Amino acid sequence: MTDRPFPRLRRRPAVAVPDWPDVPPLLARVLAARGVKDASELELTLKGLPRPDRFGGLEAALALLLQAREQHWRICVVGDYDADGATATALMVRGLQRLGYARPDFLVPNRFEYGYGLSPAIVELARDTMNPDLIITVDNGIASIDGVAAARAAGMRVLITDHHLPGDTLPEADALLNPRLPGQDFPAVNLAGVGVAFYLLMALQSRLDVKGGVVDLIDLVALGTVADVVVLDGTNRILVEQGLRRLRAGQGSPGIRALLEVAGRDPARLVAADLGFAVGPRLNAAGRLADMSHGIECLLAESAPEARRYAEELDTINRERRGIEQGMRDAAMHEVARLGERERLPVALCLHGEDWHEGVVGILASRVKEAVHRPVIAFAPAREAGLLKGSGRSIPGLHLRDVLDAVATRHPGLLHKFGGHAMAAGMTLAAADLAAFTAAFQQAVAAVAAADLFDEVVDTDGELAESDICLGTAELLNHRFPWGQGFPAPRFDGRFEVLQHRVVGERHLKLTLGLPASRSVVDGIHFNAAPALLGARLSRIEGIYRLEVNEFRGLRQPQLLFEFLRAV
Repeated sequence: MTDRPFPRLRRRPAVAVPDWPDVPPLLARVLAARGVKDASELELTLKGLPRPDRFGGLEAALALLLQAREQHWRICVVGDYDADGATATALMVRGLQRLGYARPDFLVPNRFEYGYGLSPAIVELARDTMNPDLIITVDNGIASIDGVAAARAAGMRVLITDHHLPGDTLPEADALLNPRLPGQDFPAVNLAGVGVAFYLLMALQSRLDVKGGVVDLIDLVALGTVADVVVLDGTNRILVEQGLRRLRAGQGSPGIRALLEVAGRDPARLVAADLGFAVGPRLNAAGRLADMSHGIECLLAESAPEARRYAEELDTINRERRGIEQGMRDAAMHEVARLGERERLPVALCLHGEDWHEGVVGILASRVKEAVHRPVIAFAPAREAGLLKGSGRSIPGLHLRDVLDAVATRHPGLLHKFGGHAMAAGMTLAAADLAAFTAAFQQAVAAVAAADLFDEVVDTDGELAESDICLGTAELLNHRFPWGQGFPAPRFDGRFEVLQHRVVGERHLKLTLGLPASRSVVDGIHFNAAPALLGARLSRIEGIYRLEVNEFRGLRQPQLLFEFLRAV
């Protein structure tokens, strides 16, 4: 199979650039291209958060929690096994403690044994081990019809806090808090699960009229928000930026600080991407391979030594996860190569390995999808004999869950269960039905795929003037705003003269590029370069890149981090 081809460039359209004080023109242009129109969106202070008054369901949730405090109810927090669920669980436990509640118990379903959400089996486990008066779900529960019914039949109250899309039927909980519920008038619709929990705790603190310090836990909100890849709208940018500021100041959760330490990240220079690519994976590794309780205990740690012990354990699990993932990726890409050149690949790929780990198939699907620009589903054997667990990732323009819904409608019984959203989904099916599902899935994709769907298009902010290729601009672009899903980091395109180049670390291309107008040079790096590039004599290149800060032995310099590169 050929290497990933150079994509089609699409420069973001020029828009009117506001004249904001203290905002350089380049940054103003980048922000305007992302829909920022008002100077009030630049401050990123807590006063810019939407007030909770319009959050439907909040009053019922507060009434339940006030009754629980007054009557000293036993509380169990039921979370999810990803980073959003882990941070939301730790936030709820620590937040309620700060507001005068006895420390709640918590449960996170083991993904391999119980699956996702507040199931009847989890309710039974909670009753037998903790016997709570109140169950609070975080980052789950909106689809737990049977689980809520089981809890209430057992005499428990249920408060659901979630951010996932609700189905046609809602669980009959005592209170429901979800910004996506029908009829909601709350503007912060893109909150992560941890963001919903934060809003509830802040409103509770206000109602109790106490100085509970819930806002001091905002670094947990930042981590869960970034790691869950929710849209970084104005509300989420504030939550993330405020969490980053606490961590940069040497404050925040000992657990997050310990995870940054084992990842080799400097908290003083922390950016949102560090939470997404360094901290989040170490936390998620526990839920993928072991038990997310390890990750939650790290986030609940009160002292640096205790947090460090948990962080080192999570780092070890993450290294194991990376090793498993690499073996699976090698096998998957071998299978993809067997299918032929990229332009001759099927419209969608279903990959399966008998020894693949079901906790890692989601990452695998994402990696292959990035390489081939096709929707990909990776399957691993489930713990229940005869079944496969699949995790899929899609490409822009193809709603994965809608495609699976079409498959389920046209082929009843083929999918045992499925769920997800536009870009990611999970499913279970019989191993004997894999070939039939693959054909049905590819047929459903072909039926809705536009002709140019598989032509990779990359949006850029255009060319970067030589005068802007400097350390000051790199610092500004990387640290002035948190970047993420729906609010992408600045990315530029351009052509450069190559003065020197060499291969480092077997697959990486290190470049020295000329800037003739300023009679200076700038370093560039292209990771995992195509073999043809590694052996080429390069004199001029075209690339798509980010302007980053490279720190080596105490020296900080600008560097162009190329995502795509080709000789011209």
